[in-house]
Amino acid sequence: MADWLPLASVAVQARPGRGVATDPYALDHAALLRQIAGWREAFAAQTGPDWVLYFDDAVRFAAALFGAWHAGKRVFLCGDNLPQTLTRLRAQVDGFAGDMPAGWPALQPLADVDTDCDGGNAGMAPLDEQATRLVVFTSGSTGEPVAIEKQLRQLAREVEALEAAFGDGLGDAQVHGTVSHQHIYGLLFRVLWPLAAGRRIATRAFFPEDMVAALAGPPSVLVASPAHLRRLPEQLDWAAVRGRLRAVFSSGGALPAEAALQARALLGVAPTEIYGSSETGGIAWRRWSGEQPAWQPLPGVQWRIDGQRLEVRSPHLPQEQWWRSEDRAEADAQGFRLLGRADRIVKIEERRVSLDALERQLLAHPDVSEARVLLLPGSRTALAAVVVPVAAEAARLSSNGRRAFSQQLGRHLAHGHDAVTRPRRWRFVQALPVNAQGKITESALLALFRPQVPEPCWQLREPARAELELRLDAGLAVFDGHFPGTPILPGVAQLDWAVRFAREVFAMPPRFVRMEALKFQRVARPGDRLQLSLEWQPQKQALVFAYRSLHGPHASGRVVFDG
Repeated sequence: MADWLPLASVAVQARPGRGVATDPYALDHAALLRQIAGWREAFAAQTGPDWVLYFDDAVRFAAALFGAWHAGKRVFLCGDNLPQTLTRLRAQVDGFAGDMPAGWPALQPLADVDTDCDGGNAGMAPLDEQATRLVVFTSGSTGEPVAIEKQLRQLAREVEALEAAFGDGLGDAQVHGTVSHQHIYGLLFRVLWPLAAGRRIATRAFFPEDMVAALAGPPSVLVASPAHLRRLPEQLDWAAVRGRLRAVFSSGGALPAEAALQARALLGVAPTEIYGSSETGGIAWRRWSGEQPAWQPLPGVQWRIDGQRLEVRSPHLPQEQWWRSEDRAEADAQGFRLLGRADRIVKIEERRVSLDALERQLLAHPDVSEARVLLLPGSRTALAAVVVPVAAEAARLSSNGRRAFSQQLGRHLAHGHDAVTRPRRWRFVQALPVNAQGKITESALLALFRPQVPEPCWQLREPARAELELRLDAGLAVFDGHFPGTPILPGVAQLDWAVRFAREVFAMPPRFVRMEALKFQRVARPGDRLQLSLEWQPQKQALVFAYRSLHGPHASGRVVFDG
């Protein structure tokens, strides 16, 4: 901490010659202090105590944040500047500052402030850590945004803990990031910690190509999200980055093992995950190098497990008592391991989403009788909804009607949820699936989304001939019960697939008449790659099909139709 400044003094003490931001600003500390002074004067001229800040740029945001704090204002941090978000906040605050939509009033700083900041802002005293406040928002158990007030004391202790845990390896590295400073993780790692430690803040690099170009320069730190680290394109020139990165941080959700190890291979440094929440601040960290590591508490954080629920106590909390989380955990020789949530709040793209809130909003639609929302597993987690329409709507749900209804429900949810936090997949059923005890189970709901048909890889599509490859994934629902322990592809599924895919390319009559020359020569198993050949014989109104693989012929036959 050779060049460390307490957060309370960042806008008061000078750092001669010390840079604050990289290009295109190349701002030094004295210039930042002048910007802070301009914002302080602007905020001091306003009577109301509560102000919303939203800025696309992290350095402009930092100047406004400290200017507001030094003017005695309480700052509200919103995650976006959508009109709905700002409208919801309008009744709680006295004004807005920053990058606001057209027609929305926004406070601007005073451009020329008569102050010499080369030796520090002499007209400002250090901030009061107890009185200086920030309000962030997070989803509560109902899914409605919940305001969380944090004292500067909590933020200051957290950045000090981060420096104590990781600062020795960072030196004067530039701080790059893919995450927004408008959320607590980005605020701490991309604004407050660099300002206290004297590290330069780089502009946000959201796309991988921009990230490679930015990280190929001087020694740097990358503040990323699991979503970005999961999607690093292998074809980019990551060799230009390796050796220049001193640390990679990830927070906001769990980083899958395969993504962590791939990021380590591409970037040349193992990601350090930070576990915590808006309520608790940072709790623990882990660094991937091989097998899944246990979580280690940050300096000053205590933890314990009570009835499988994790409890923590730290200076990052508003009070000294133990805080009980909704996370289940178990102790490990090296720390603790998380076992999942005890509530129905899930993370999608590092965004908290309440499944209960989504279900309530779906049930508010007049054409919905029952609804369940669930999280689909996979490399890209997504939300899905199972809906029981009211009787009148159910009668209209043909194949095209289902698509139109799902789009209608998506528009209904858009009033409170953006595209990321709305269901991407839909199932419309006559009744929700129940088990023998009459309970709706997650496994039964998940089964509704398991694919019945493999994704086709078309190799030929002509007016009367077509060829495609089908990979038999073990997760296909057609393998269920056929047979336990030795699954094989049912013959009826092969017939159904042949007709289904043929209708995608041929103009075939609608009515099935009969089967001819049907042969099943060899069983097909999970993992096989089937070549399906289709031929349409219009003069006979017959479809000829044949399945083959590396093992030889599997099935063939002819299906006759009539208009």
